[in-house]
Amino acid sequence: MNTIQLVWKNISQQIGSTFLSILLTALGVAILCVIYITGDSFEKQLSNNSKNIDLVVGAKGSPLQLILSSLYHIDNPTGNIALSDARMLGENPFVELAVPISLGDNYKGHRLIGTEPSYLDLYELTFEKGGVWAKPFEAVIGSAVARKQGLKIGDTFHTAHGLSAEGHVHDEHPFHIVGILEASESIVDNLILCDLESVWDVHGIAHKNKEDLDHNHAHDHETEHAHENEHAHENEHDHAHEEQKDENEIAPRTQEQEVFVSEKPSLMVKSIGADMIEDRGEEVTALLIKYASPAAIGIIPRLVNQSTEMQAASPAIESSRLFSLLGVGLDSLAILAYVIMVIAGLSVFISLYNALKERKYDLAVMRSIGASKTKLFSLVLVEGLVITLIGSILGLVLGHIALFFINQQTSESIDIVDVLMINNAELLLILVACLIGMLAALIPAIKAYKTSISTILGDK
Repeated sequence: MNTIQLVWKNISQQIGSTFLSILLTALGVAILCVIYITGDSFEKQLSNNSKNIDLVVGAKGSPLQLILSSLYHIDNPTGNIALSDARMLGENPFVELAVPISLGDNYKGHRLIGTEPSYLDLYELTFEKGGVWAKPFEAVIGSAVARKQGLKIGDTFHTAHGLSAEGHVHDEHPFHIVGILEASESIVDNLILCDLESVWDVHGIAHKNKEDLDHNHAHDHETEHAHENEHAHENEHDHAHEEQKDENEIAPRTQEQEVFVSEKPSLMVKSIGADMIEDRGEEVTALLIKYASPAAIGIIPRLVNQSTEMQAASPAIESSRLFSLLGVGLDSLAILAYVIMVIAGLSVFISLYNALKERKYDLAVMRSIGASKTKLFSLVLVEGLVITLIGSILGLVLGHIALFFINQQTSESIDIVDVLMINNAELLLILVACLIGMLAALIPAIKAYKTSISTILGDK
């Protein structure tokens, strides 16, 4: 009977303590497996989704929320900004590329992004099939969208309002697929792209023709001037009208009438938020900017934050902040996993030490029929190695099952991890677990090596 057969027989005889050792080892390895793969996937996603984007400009609010919604598409937007302001910023000589994006709808969890063809250049995307949109309600889908939803060139689909798949479906506006992108290992794989006009039309937002979009500044200025004259005329008229009412008033007003009459029309509009009622023209959710030179790092963000009603957020800074916040929790879980693995090593040690006491007569008989001390030493050492090896392999399986369920709970619009991915850290985990098992078996192995045949058989 060879060493492996003897080890397996010994393990099967101590099934209770052996199972506990295997379970503890598996739990420690599973936790570390989830931590390492998740952390590596997060870092990879952070890098791939922002590699060519130096700045994100959007509505005032949380910079981290702006980054999460505009780059990683896992949060709600902070609001909208005027397309005219975005165009003006894009004309700055320190800006090489400025790409507007507009959010608002989704298809089965995959977000619909209204943008321009330059978005494809920003992410260095190529087509697997088809090409870019040529008119409204033509869409380009990511590789993961095509795979998960079974879509192909020529298919049509209807989007749902909002960023949740349960929103109201826009049945009156079907989208036609004209292109499928190659896999880029970025968030774009899970997105649907179309032109800005499509997003505006779906929500009934009036807008100019595409060829007129670059002439918003002059029009907005003229409109603003006309509104100012109109408001001035209304104020004069209202003032004269109120004076006439004061002179001719013959009956007391009720409380409701006093409140209504005391408010001038223009002031009443301002009191509930004119910016929510007035036609603000074309709006977008955010502007993705690529700098023309390193000097822009200290100029463009300050220009946006101090001189406009928009805010500028750096993907590098906010992503680092996000990863550092996640790192605290991941580090704590890693410490817990290592503690569990140490406890598993102690369990292996206790199991083998107790088993050695029960098997000392068997070891003495083996020595008497020709087994060397080295044979007994290696027998116990391999037993500890096999226990932790089984536990570590089981732990990797449990870890990947846990990752699968984590992926199932996330939105269709983002792939957190690749469940089938084998991380190099996993091989290291197996080696560490086996090393712990051999160290735990070392003392019992030395004791077996020093087995005295005459003493044990004489006592028997």
